[in-house]
Amino acid sequence: MCRIKDCEESKRRRRWGVMGLKTASFGGKGLEKLRNSGMVSRSRMKLWMIRATTSILLWTCLVQLTALSETRGLRVLKGWPSCFSQESAATAVALDVKSSPQHIVRVLPPKRVYKNNGYLMVSCNGGLNQMRAAICDMVAIARFLDVTLIVPELDKTSFWNDPSEFQDIFDVDHFISSLRDEVRILKELPPRVKRRVELGMIYTMPPISWSDISYYQNQILPLIQKYKVVHLNRTDARLANNDQPINLQRLRCRVNFSALKFTPQIEELGRKVIKILRQNGPFLVLHLRYEMDMLAFSGCTQGCNAEEVDELTRMRYAYPWWKEKIIDSDMKRKEGLCPLTPEETALTLRALDIDRNIQIYIAAGEIYGGERRLSTLTASYPNLVRKETLLEPSDLRFFQNHSSQMAALDYLVSLESDVFAPTYDGNMAKVVEGHRRYLGYKKTILLERRLLVELIDKYNSGSLTWGEFSSAVKDGHAERMGNPTKRLVIPDRPKEEDYFYANPWECFQPQNEDDEETLPLMSNI
Repeated sequence: MCRIKDCEESKRRRRWGVMGLKTASFGGKGLEKLRNSGMVSRSRMKLWMIRATTSILLWTCLVQLTALSETRGLRVLKGWPSCFSQESAATAVALDVKSSPQHIVRVLPPKRVYKNNGYLMVSCNGGLNQMRAAICDMVAIARFLDVTLIVPELDKTSFWNDPSEFQDIFDVDHFISSLRDEVRILKELPPRVKRRVELGMIYTMPPISWSDISYYQNQILPLIQKYKVVHLNRTDARLANNDQPINLQRLRCRVNFSALKFTPQIEELGRKVIKILRQNGPFLVLHLRYEMDMLAFSGCTQGCNAEEVDELTRMRYAYPWWKEKIIDSDMKRKEGLCPLTPEETALTLRALDIDRNIQIYIAAGEIYGGERRLSTLTASYPNLVRKETLLEPSDLRFFQNHSSQMAALDYLVSLESDVFAPTYDGNMAKVVEGHRRYLGYKKTILLERRLLVELIDKYNSGSLTWGEFSSAVKDGHAERMGNPTKRLVIPDRPKEEDYFYANPWECFQPQNEDDEETLPLMSNI
């Protein structure tokens, strides 16, 4: 029995001895291995962090290069795989935004970094298209002065009394982000600067009309640097048409043709009108500028009865900012300074052999004299339509009493029309003309009113037969269809020369090989 116990004890000791050896081994060399493996893990972690940081930096550079290639016309990535293209990027991200399909995925241009010289506030005056051109000018001025532009304030005190804010008409976020590589634009002043303005620390003034950019650099910039905030309270025609730096001219175009997008609601309704028109074939947009405000302002009363003449005269005297009060309507008409009447317009379109059955969309407000004055035009062209006749009242309920938003709809339809014919060379006529030139010299009939009035009077008096009248009208307008041409420059008489926005030819194509480096300013339009 003792031997058996001794044997068992001996086995137990050997077993524990082996375990003791294993334990000792683990406590010695094993701990050393653990320490070594910990050091290896830390080394691997550092290596992994370096690789991750490098990858992030590389992808950041690729994104920046892609953005530069889109906004500056660089060709660095042109031969790279399609995974770096904007289209494929949008496709890749589309999976993440399926739940919210209204999101628009686009690459923003990189911000331009510059020392801010101060803040520029502007209050636009006039109708929609006068303000549109002014906004383009103010962006260009802010860019060349290296200042921060505050989103422009729109006119709410003019004849139209439209209470619309900038963001009610234009896509304000697109406006700000699309120009970030040129100028910093804010929706409002920073709080600290805003408090200064509330305390009266601001300089307000109207800039001189038709000024060169040098005027703003030499006269306005020192005021901004002194007061930190300058408020320009008039903006119509404050930048010269000609002899400006080429990059300034092209920036004006970029703002007009790309940055100033209408709100999604206006764009959607515009597409709806265009779709309705297209379903019925080609269409002509007639900018029939024969509203009450136009006639009162211009003093043109051709075809009006005595009561209407008296009403228009009283209205002209009621508005103090319409400086010209005593006007000879007949003389002004013969000089070609009056809008064509609906009756004169009907004769002109017929003389130009415009198809009687074409749809004619009237882009205008309420025609003065109503159906009575439109009767001749309707008899000649029975397919007259307006947005009010094409759309349901519910479509326009949010646009009522907002003339600028209604004008925005007309602007969109005018751009897409087969033919655009304005009866007066006001702001809308000029800006749409220039935009249609940019879109590929789309047909725009630039009516020579002085010639037309003379020919119409001769035809009405019997001095010309219809054939002679029609031939003379066609001959007089053969080169007035929006053809490629350069602006007429009249030194020291900017009001009489061609308007920049009616024909911004500097923005259409490079003028020479050296110019190609600056042209991509327009590449993202």
